[in-house]
Amino acid sequence: MSAQPTLAPAKSKKINLRTPNVMEKVQEQVESHYRSVVVERIRANGGILTVRDTTVRLAKQFGFCYGVERAIDLAYAARKVFSNRRLFILGEIIHNPNVNEQIAALGIKNLLGNGKEAEIDELTANDIVIVPAFGVDLITLKKIQDRGCQLVDTTCGDVMSVWKRVRQNATENVTSIIHGKAEHEETKATASRALGLGQGHYLIVLTLTDTDYVCDYIRHNGNKQDFFKRFEEAYSPGFDPDVHLTAVGVANQTTMLRGETEEVQRRIRAAIIDRDGPELGSKNFRFFDTICGATQERQDALSQLLKEKMDLLLVVGGYNSSNTSHLAEMGEAELPTYFIRSASKLESVNRITHFNPHEKREVITENWLPSRPIIIGITAGASCPNNLIEDTILRVYQLRGVSTNEVLTA
Repeated sequence: MSAQPTLAPAKSKKINLRTPNVMEKVQEQVESHYRSVVVERIRANGGILTVRDTTVRLAKQFGFCYGVERAIDLAYAARKVFSNRRLFILGEIIHNPNVNEQIAALGIKNLLGNGKEAEIDELTANDIVIVPAFGVDLITLKKIQDRGCQLVDTTCGDVMSVWKRVRQNATENVTSIIHGKAEHEETKATASRALGLGQGHYLIVLTLTDTDYVCDYIRHNGNKQDFFKRFEEAYSPGFDPDVHLTAVGVANQTTMLRGETEEVQRRIRAAIIDRDGPELGSKNFRFFDTICGATQERQDALSQLLKEKMDLLLVVGGYNSSNTSHLAEMGEAELPTYFIRSASKLESVNRITHFNPHEKREVITENWLPSRPIIIGITAGASCPNNLIEDTILRVYQLRGVSTNEVLTA
């Protein structure tokens, strides 16, 4: 990780974009891009639709969460309010290619990551910069503020709750062990806050195997160079496992699986208590529940859906969406599951192109859609708009020989 330990977020001037006249126009535009009549009707019918011999079951919770809706609304509002000024965004506003294409179509240019269209050094004080829902690391934030730009901050409140916890850890000389993906924008932003005003430290773990390695080091020490090699780019500057694993607090990327984060917490807590004993161990371990509520709702809803009789599951969303990937992992443990970005991936009854989150690549499955009567489950991550879910539903029925008009009148 590239974060440095001496940065604190500066204050920037703010403007209220969510005025009634602006938001009325924004809502009309957003609905025209992302709303789905089909999804609304199925939801009103208890989440189930049967046409001829094909049944679709929707999870009770799926698609856009409040934080995503707010981020999109603010981006659209910024375009309306600052119609004569240049607008930029720090990477993707959310992890969905369809939504990011719509944001780009508004004339908002990308400053970070894939598809970067401009450099931060090119910004002027008259420019507007949108901070995405994941937040941004403090180094990048300070560069923007030093240019004198107006910020439109769409950072999710659940993410900021994690920042509060890791900053508290830093003030108490407690190292934040962050359960998440080191390359993810949210985790990078959280890690930069875990440095506090310079005295804080962090370590990022992704898997339970990573966690067990850390636990073994806590209990028995180990080879420091091997430790650094294993967690390369996943620890703070100056981090020393012999020193900075003395007192730890577990935090997380908000879109991880709750059960896995809880297991990370349980194992690290047990290692600390084994090393220090119950009394001192309880002082040297901290844990806060910082899983995003919307993420958990979608995971819980899928758990309920998986109890129903189904032949296969379609998970719709961006391939780089962490919360969507976890939904796919949950599904594949129970039944044939296909993680697709859009309806275009349903190429025919004989061929589907879908994403394998373990191999990080698209794969092709032949003969995926049975010809007999079937029940298909559908869910989507918190960054997937309803119109993409509708497209998927209509494509499924099309492949089963059912027209859109027949679906709409069912």
